[in-house]
Amino acid sequence: MGRWRAACLVLALTSLITAGAGGGIAAASERQVDDMDKDISAAVYVVNRYWSSHWSRFFTGRYSSPGVFGGYQRGVRKPPLCGPDRLTYDNAWYCWNDDYLAWDVDLMREGYRSGDAWVYLVIAHEWGHAVQRRLNRSLVMRTYELQADCLAGAALYGAAADGILRFEKGDVAEIEAAHRRMGDTTPWTDVSDHGTAAQRMSSFKRGAKYGVRGCLPD
Repeated sequence: MGRWRAACLVLALTSLITAGAGGGIAAASERQVDDMDKDISAAVYVVNRYWSSHWSRFFTGRYSSPGVFGGYQRGVRKPPLCGPDRLTYDNAWYCWNDDYLAWDVDLMREGYRSGDAWVYLVIAHEWGHAVQRRLNRSLVMRTYELQADCLAGAALYGAAADGILRFEKGDVAEIEAAHRRMGDTTPWTDVSDHGTAAQRMSSFKRGAKYGVRGCLPD
């Protein structure tokens, strides 16, 4: 499988973030938590930069970034409140009420063992919900979870076109594997609301091929 590479702003200096060494993913036992944290930071930067750079091409009004609460973990950090209710474990979220992203660290770590594409997909998908919150309601599709997958594809492939994210050999297979997990076998997704793995991958590919406009109602 290939590696994702993202240009990320760190301490006001632009540097190339390469999650792991060489051209392949390390064995699960060799993968480090700080590697995942770097990939998460890179994913947040890449997705936010894409939307902030291209918002005016597609939508009216000014773009504003959602908040990023980040990770929480049993015994370490409680899930944050979203409105009056606290988020649950084993999930990744966009809190519509309070406009922020959050995720269970253990969930991210489990997916990350299969490849770094996992964290990029999760963050880009939840960011897609933040985009939906900023749109006129007429532009938000009833299949809003699949639309978020489409927006994730548009953002990641758009970032690649901008030169701030680079796909390498094996990344597409890694993306498909991640969608199979998110569509069919992850406890926090339900086929009835998120769609099957095939539907999710199809939506992601539509965004990748046609961009943001391919994710909007006809």
